[in-house]
Amino acid sequence: MITYGVILAAVSILLSVFSYVMGNVYQPHWSIQLFGFLVLIAVIVYGIIEFKKQNQGYLKLSEGIKIGLGIAAISAVIGVLYFVIFATVIEPNYFENYMEFQRQTAIETNPSMTTEQIEAGLNMSKPFMNVGFFAGIQLIMGLFFGFIVSLIASLAMKKTNPYQE
Repeated sequence: MITYGVILAAVSILLSVFSYVMGNVYQPHWSIQLFGFLVLIAVIVYGIIEFKKQNQGYLKLSEGIKIGLGIAAISAVIGVLYFVIFATVIEPNYFENYMEFQRQTAIETNPSMTTEQIEAGLNMSKPFMNVGFFAGIQLIMGLFFGFIVSLIASLAMKKTNPYQE
């Protein structure tokens, strides 16, 4: 489980670094996000399959969910640690730059909005522009998607041992 969590985190971090290098850190291309989600699915499913193989082909729903959530949790914690380092050391102006990106996006997508309306919207989001909030959301989202993938995969692969209760 630890190995798969580390692999998932490493791929996620590499995708994040790739987005940063390409200048898309504030809005990664949809293909990068899709690839990251497909990797999440593949790693969790593979981890559950390996557990099932080691358990003589049997898998309880609860075991599959536990394995998948464990993989997702390890990956999410490592990802949060990376984000904290990224937003405080590598890109210390991350949140200021993110707010400016949001401002420009609002101007481009809503040309009829006044400057005051745009500023009011940005001011409402300011309390959430901090490492703690983003890290918390990243952790929650990682666990949420990990749970959904684990649940679906475990339901598809579950096989009860008839000799156990």
